[in-house]
Amino acid sequence: MLGAIVHNTHNNTMANVTIVYYSSTGHSWQIARAVEEGARAAGAETRLRKVRELAAPETIAAKPGWQEHLDATRDVPEATLADMEWADGYVFGTPTRFGLPAAQLKQFIDTLGPLWAQGKLQDKAAAAFTGAGNLHGGQESTLLALHNVFYHWGSIIVPVGYTDKLLYAAGGNPYGVSYSDGRGKGLPEEKLAAARYQGGRIARFAGILAGARG
Repeated sequence: MLGAIVHNTHNNTMANVTIVYYSSTGHSWQIARAVEEGARAAGAETRLRKVRELAAPETIAAKPGWQEHLDATRDVPEATLADMEWADGYVFGTPTRFGLPAAQLKQFIDTLGPLWAQGKLQDKAAAAFTGAGNLHGGQESTLLALHNVFYHWGSIIVPVGYTDKLLYAAGGNPYGVSYSDGRGKGLPEEKLAAARYQGGRIARFAGILAGARG
């Protein structure tokens, strides 16, 4: 497989990339859209999908902006098994919850057993992004927790590493793009640029792997 990957680096197959995210107030949504922009710019076909909200209405109402974001993204399709089977590569995004992925994203992951059992998630490119309320709010542990899922699937993890200078400006997290809450100011362009870079990177390796599988 590795030899095939090396020999296909100059003949990339057009990749299908699925971005699956959970966002409560919009930060992960912003990153997900930037990842999609980067993947499309690299020539990939994309599907941007949210996961189902599980929180109770009263919980949502207690946090300003939560209901507003749900209303604003009402038309975004929810992720399905078909979206994952279609993909040559996928990117999962979530805010961190006590150093772990949000329950909403984890619930979707837990439905993917049938695809995993059929080997339909293996040998595909995988990456993740996350964010927290502050710089050391569990960002790296959340990314590594998602990487643990990819290990079980037999996916090929594609970290951003330190492969471009723009990643340093975005905080230099080698495991995947991460952000801190903008506290109402939105996310800086440096974070969005890193997300677009991550989308392009996953598209490139997804195409290589698709060609090798073919």
